[in-house]
Amino acid sequence: MSAGRVYTLSFSFNFPEHRCQVPALSKSTSSGQATPEHIGGGNKTRLLDAANLCRSLGATAAVDDVSIHLQRGDVLGLLGLNGAGKSTTLRMLCGMLVPDSGTVSIAGYAMSEQPLKARARIGFLPDQPPLYNDMRVHEYLRLCGQIRGLKGALLARNQAFITEQCALEEVNTKLIGNLSKGFRQRVGLAQAMIHEPDVLLLDEPSNGLDPQQLDTMRTLIRAYAKNHAVVFSTHLLAEAQAICNRVAIIHKGKLVADTTTDGANLEELFRRSIL
Repeated sequence: MSAGRVYTLSFSFNFPEHRCQVPALSKSTSSGQATPEHIGGGNKTRLLDAANLCRSLGATAAVDDVSIHLQRGDVLGLLGLNGAGKSTTLRMLCGMLVPDSGTVSIAGYAMSEQPLKARARIGFLPDQPPLYNDMRVHEYLRLCGQIRGLKGALLARNQAFITEQCALEEVNTKLIGNLSKGFRQRVGLAQAMIHEPDVLLLDEPSNGLDPQQLDTMRTLIRAYAKNHAVVFSTHLLAEAQAICNRVAIIHKGKLVADTTTDGANLEELFRRSIL
Protein backbone atom coordinates (compact mmCIF):
# COMPACT_ATOMS: atom_id res chain seq x y z
CA MET A 1 0.00 0.00 0.00
CA SER A 2 1.38 3.37 -0.98
CA ALA A 3 2.46 5.59 1.90
CA GLY A 4 -0.02 8.37 2.65
CA ARG A 5 -2.56 7.09 0.13
CA VAL A 6 -6.18 7.11 1.34
CA TYR A 7 -8.42 4.47 -0.21
CA THR A 8 -12.18 4.88 -0.45
CA LEU A 9 -13.81 1.47 -0.65
CA SER A 10 -17.45 0.41 -0.83
CA PHE A 11 -17.23 -3.13 0.61
CA SER A 12 -20.82 -3.98 -0.30
CA PHE A 13 -20.09 -7.44 -1.75
CA ASN A 14 -23.31 -7.56 -3.73
CA PHE A 15 -21.82 -9.53 -6.62
CA PRO A 16 -23.06 -8.60 -10.11
CA GLU A 17 -24.76 -11.97 -10.55
CA HIS A 18 -26.51 -14.16 -7.98
CA ARG A 19 -24.45 -17.12 -6.88
CA CYS A 20 -27.10 -19.50 -8.22
CA GLN A 21 -26.02 -18.40 -11.70
CA VAL A 22 -22.32 -19.19 -11.20
CA PRO A 23 -21.34 -22.44 -12.95
CA ALA A 24 -19.07 -24.10 -10.42
CA LEU A 25 -18.71 -27.59 -11.81
CA SER A 26 -20.28 -30.01 -14.24
CA LYS A 27 -21.48 -33.57 -14.37
CA SER A 28 -22.03 -35.91 -17.26
CA THR A 29 -25.54 -36.95 -18.27
CA SER A 30 -26.49 -40.22 -19.90
CA SER A 31 -26.08 -38.50 -23.29
CA GLY A 32 -22.51 -37.57 -22.42
CA GLN A 33 -23.28 -33.83 -22.34
CA ALA A 34 -21.95 -31.69 -19.52
CA THR A 35 -24.68 -30.23 -17.32
CA PRO A 36 -23.79 -27.18 -15.21
CA GLU A 37 -24.06 -27.40 -11.45
CA HIS A 38 -24.40 -24.07 -9.66
CA ILE A 39 -23.18 -22.41 -6.52
CA GLY A 40 -25.92 -22.45 -3.89
CA GLY A 41 -28.34 -25.12 -2.80
CA GLY A 42 -27.87 -27.38 0.17
CA ASN A 43 -28.48 -25.90 3.59
CA LYS A 44 -29.15 -22.18 3.18
CA THR A 45 -28.65 -21.20 6.84
CA ARG A 46 -26.05 -23.56 8.31
CA LEU A 47 -23.07 -23.06 6.02
CA LEU A 48 -20.41 -25.08 7.82
CA ASP A 49 -20.77 -28.20 9.92
CA ALA A 50 -17.61 -29.87 11.19
CA ALA A 51 -18.14 -32.61 13.73
CA ASN A 52 -15.59 -34.44 15.88
CA LEU A 53 -12.58 -33.85 13.62
CA CYS A 54 -9.42 -35.77 14.47
CA ARG A 55 -6.10 -35.79 12.65
CA SER A 56 -2.78 -37.22 13.74
CA LEU A 57 0.61 -36.29 12.34
CA GLY A 58 2.81 -39.26 13.10
CA ALA A 59 2.34 -40.11 16.76
CA THR A 60 1.04 -36.61 17.58
CA ALA A 61 -2.67 -35.78 17.74
CA ALA A 62 -2.63 -32.47 15.85
CA VAL A 63 -6.42 -32.08 16.08
CA ASP A 64 -8.46 -34.03 18.61
CA ASP A 65 -12.30 -34.04 18.50
CA VAL A 66 -12.87 -30.48 17.18
CA SER A 67 -16.39 -29.42 16.15
CA ILE A 68 -17.30 -26.11 14.47
CA HIS A 69 -20.72 -24.95 13.24
CA LEU A 70 -21.30 -21.67 11.38
CA GLN A 71 -24.32 -19.87 10.01
CA ARG A 72 -24.55 -17.10 7.45
CA GLY A 73 -23.19 -13.89 8.99
CA ASP A 74 -20.83 -15.61 11.41
CA VAL A 75 -17.19 -14.57 11.71
CA LEU A 76 -15.31 -17.12 13.81
CA GLY A 77 -11.85 -16.37 15.12
CA LEU A 78 -9.83 -19.55 15.55
CA LEU A 79 -7.40 -18.74 18.36
CA GLY A 80 -4.45 -20.63 19.74
CA LEU A 81 -0.73 -20.65 20.31
CA ASN A 82 1.61 -21.51 17.45
CA GLY A 83 1.34 -25.23 16.79
CA ALA A 84 -2.04 -25.55 18.52
CA GLY A 85 -3.72 -27.14 15.47
CA LYS A 86 -5.34 -24.11 13.81
CA SER A 87 -3.85 -24.59 10.34
CA THR A 88 -4.50 -28.34 10.39
CA THR A 89 -8.13 -27.66 11.27
CA LEU A 90 -8.51 -25.17 8.40
CA ARG A 91 -6.96 -27.62 5.95
CA MET A 92 -9.48 -30.25 6.95
CA LEU A 93 -12.34 -27.77 6.61
CA CYS A 94 -11.32 -26.89 3.05
CA GLY A 95 -10.69 -30.49 1.99
CA MET A 96 -6.91 -30.29 1.67
CA LEU A 97 -6.48 -32.83 4.47
CA VAL A 98 -8.70 -35.85 5.07
CA PRO A 99 -9.56 -36.24 8.76
CA ASP A 100 -8.74 -39.52 10.46
CA SER A 101 -12.29 -39.35 11.80
CA GLY A 102 -15.12 -36.84 11.88
CA THR A 103 -17.14 -35.12 9.16
CA VAL A 104 -17.22 -31.80 7.29
CA SER A 105 -20.22 -30.38 5.41
CA ILE A 106 -20.31 -27.10 3.47
CA ALA A 107 -23.75 -25.60 2.72
CA GLY A 108 -25.26 -29.03 3.23
CA TYR A 109 -22.80 -30.97 1.06
CA ALA A 110 -20.67 -33.61 2.81
CA MET A 111 -16.99 -33.29 1.97
CA SER A 112 -16.57 -37.08 2.01
CA GLU A 113 -19.53 -37.76 -0.30
CA GLN A 114 -19.73 -34.70 -2.57
CA PRO A 115 -16.25 -33.15 -2.41
CA LEU A 116 -16.52 -31.11 -5.63
CA LYS A 117 -19.80 -29.48 -4.59
CA ALA A 118 -18.48 -28.81 -1.09
CA ARG A 119 -15.17 -27.34 -2.29
CA ALA A 120 -16.93 -25.17 -4.89
CA ARG A 121 -18.50 -23.30 -1.98
CA ILE A 122 -15.21 -22.63 -0.19
CA GLY A 123 -12.64 -19.87 -0.60
CA PHE A 124 -9.29 -20.49 1.08
CA LEU A 125 -6.35 -18.21 1.82
CA PRO A 126 -3.47 -20.20 3.37
CA ASP A 127 -0.81 -18.57 5.53
CA GLN A 128 1.36 -18.23 2.40
CA PRO A 129 -0.87 -16.82 -0.39
CA PRO A 130 -0.87 -19.09 -3.48
CA LEU A 131 0.51 -16.46 -5.85
CA TYR A 132 2.47 -16.66 -9.09
CA ASN A 133 5.13 -13.96 -8.97
CA ASP A 134 5.62 -13.87 -12.74
CA MET A 135 1.94 -13.19 -13.47
CA ARG A 136 0.24 -9.82 -13.48
CA VAL A 137 -2.58 -9.29 -11.01
CA HIS A 138 -5.36 -9.27 -13.64
CA GLU A 139 -3.92 -12.39 -15.31
CA TYR A 140 -3.79 -14.25 -12.02
CA LEU A 141 -7.33 -13.33 -10.97
CA ARG A 142 -8.68 -14.31 -14.38
CA LEU A 143 -6.94 -17.68 -14.05
CA CYS A 144 -8.38 -18.19 -10.54
CA GLY A 145 -11.88 -17.35 -11.81
CA GLN A 146 -11.53 -19.80 -14.68
CA ILE A 147 -10.36 -22.55 -12.31
CA ARG A 148 -13.49 -21.86 -10.26
CA GLY A 149 -15.73 -22.31 -13.31
CA LEU A 150 -16.35 -18.67 -14.22
CA LYS A 151 -16.23 -17.68 -17.88
CA GLY A 152 -17.31 -15.03 -20.35
CA ALA A 153 -19.19 -11.97 -19.15
CA LEU A 154 -19.66 -13.37 -15.64
CA LEU A 155 -15.92 -13.87 -15.22
CA ALA A 156 -15.26 -10.33 -16.42
CA ARG A 157 -17.87 -8.85 -14.08
CA ASN A 158 -16.75 -10.79 -11.00
CA GLN A 159 -13.10 -10.01 -11.69
CA ALA A 160 -13.81 -6.29 -12.09
CA PHE A 161 -15.94 -6.28 -8.96
CA ILE A 162 -13.44 -8.07 -6.71
CA THR A 163 -10.60 -5.92 -8.08
CA GLU A 164 -12.52 -2.82 -7.01
CA GLN A 165 -13.58 -4.21 -3.64
CA CYS A 166 -10.01 -5.20 -2.76
CA ALA A 167 -8.65 -1.86 -4.05
CA LEU A 168 -6.33 -3.50 -6.58
CA GLU A 169 -6.94 -1.15 -9.54
CA GLU A 170 -3.62 0.63 -8.98
CA VAL A 171 -1.63 -2.62 -9.25
CA ASN A 172 -3.87 -4.52 -11.66
CA THR A 173 -1.26 -4.64 -14.44
CA LYS A 174 1.78 -5.08 -12.19
CA LEU A 175 3.71 -8.30 -11.66
CA ILE A 176 2.69 -9.96 -8.41
CA GLY A 177 6.35 -10.47 -7.52
CA ASN A 178 6.83 -6.67 -7.38
CA LEU A 179 3.96 -6.02 -4.95
CA SER A 180 4.19 -5.05 -1.29
CA LYS A 181 3.10 -7.44 1.46
CA GLY A 182 -0.23 -5.65 1.86
CA PHE A 183 -1.11 -5.83 -1.83
CA ARG A 184 -0.04 -9.49 -2.02
CA GLN A 185 -2.35 -10.33 0.86
CA ARG A 186 -5.24 -8.54 -0.87
CA VAL A 187 -4.56 -10.39 -4.13
CA GLY A 188 -4.65 -13.62 -2.13
CA LEU A 189 -7.93 -12.58 -0.55
CA ALA A 190 -9.36 -11.63 -3.96
CA GLN A 191 -8.61 -15.09 -5.40
CA ALA A 192 -10.40 -16.67 -2.45
CA MET A 193 -13.52 -14.54 -2.98
CA ILE A 194 -13.77 -14.20 -6.78
CA HIS A 195 -16.40 -16.97 -7.05
CA GLU A 196 -18.36 -15.66 -4.02
CA PRO A 197 -18.00 -18.78 -1.86
CA ASP A 198 -20.42 -19.45 0.98
CA VAL A 199 -17.55 -20.11 3.39
CA LEU A 200 -14.30 -18.14 3.48
CA LEU A 201 -11.34 -19.73 5.31
CA LEU A 202 -8.34 -17.53 6.12
CA ASP A 203 -5.14 -18.72 7.78
CA GLU A 204 -3.61 -15.78 9.69
CA PRO A 205 -4.42 -13.24 6.93
CA SER A 206 -2.99 -10.27 8.84
CA ASN A 207 0.57 -11.59 9.19
CA GLY A 208 3.11 -8.90 8.32
CA LEU A 209 0.58 -6.13 7.67
CA ASP A 210 1.01 -2.57 8.93
CA PRO A 211 -1.83 -0.85 10.89
CA GLN A 212 -3.43 0.72 7.81
CA GLN A 213 -3.33 -2.58 5.93
CA LEU A 214 -4.76 -4.36 8.97
CA ASP A 215 -7.70 -1.96 9.06
CA THR A 216 -8.39 -2.56 5.35
CA MET A 217 -8.25 -6.33 5.79
CA ARG A 218 -10.62 -6.23 8.76
CA THR A 219 -13.11 -4.09 6.84
CA LEU A 220 -13.02 -6.53 3.92
CA ILE A 221 -13.68 -9.52 6.18
CA ARG A 222 -16.53 -7.86 8.07
CA ALA A 223 -18.23 -6.78 4.84
CA TYR A 224 -17.95 -10.19 3.23
CA ALA A 225 -19.34 -11.97 6.29
CA LYS A 226 -22.68 -10.13 6.12
CA ASN A 227 -23.97 -12.66 3.57
CA HIS A 228 -21.48 -15.48 4.07
CA ALA A 229 -19.53 -17.25 6.83
CA VAL A 230 -15.87 -16.61 7.63
CA VAL A 231 -13.31 -18.52 9.68
CA PHE A 232 -9.88 -17.05 10.23
CA SER A 233 -7.06 -18.19 12.44
CA THR A 234 -5.01 -15.80 14.51
CA HIS A 235 -3.02 -15.58 17.71
CA LEU A 236 -3.87 -11.86 18.08
CA LEU A 237 -6.68 -11.41 20.59
CA ALA A 238 -7.29 -7.76 19.62
CA GLU A 239 -7.85 -8.80 16.01
CA ALA A 240 -10.45 -11.39 17.00
CA GLN A 241 -12.20 -8.87 19.25
CA ALA A 242 -12.35 -6.33 16.41
CA ILE A 243 -13.74 -8.64 13.71
CA CYS A 244 -15.46 -11.69 15.17
CA ASN A 245 -18.85 -12.41 16.65
CA ARG A 246 -17.54 -15.78 17.87
CA VAL A 247 -14.20 -17.25 18.93
CA ALA A 248 -13.00 -20.83 19.30
CA ILE A 249 -9.79 -21.57 21.17
CA ILE A 250 -7.69 -24.61 20.27
CA HIS A 251 -4.97 -25.80 22.63
CA LYS A 252 -2.81 -28.86 21.97
CA GLY A 253 -5.27 -29.99 19.32
CA LYS A 254 -8.37 -29.76 21.51
CA LEU A 255 -11.22 -27.25 21.34
CA VAL A 256 -11.15 -25.74 24.83
CA ALA A 257 -13.54 -22.81 24.33
CA ASP A 258 -16.26 -21.74 21.88
CA THR A 259 -18.16 -18.58 22.71
CA THR A 260 -19.46 -15.26 21.42
CA THR A 261 -17.32 -12.15 21.66
CA ASP A 262 -20.20 -10.03 22.99
CA GLY A 263 -18.95 -8.70 26.32
CA ALA A 264 -16.22 -11.33 26.51
CA ASN A 265 -12.82 -10.63 28.00
CA LEU A 266 -10.80 -12.58 25.46
CA GLU A 267 -7.51 -12.13 27.26
CA GLU A 268 -8.90 -13.65 30.44
CA LEU A 269 -10.74 -16.40 28.50
CA PHE A 270 -7.60 -17.27 26.59
CA ARG A 271 -5.49 -17.37 29.73
CA ARG A 272 -7.94 -19.65 31.53
CA SER A 273 -8.35 -21.93 28.50
CA ILE A 274 -4.68 -22.73 27.97
CA LEU A 275 -3.56 -23.05 31.59
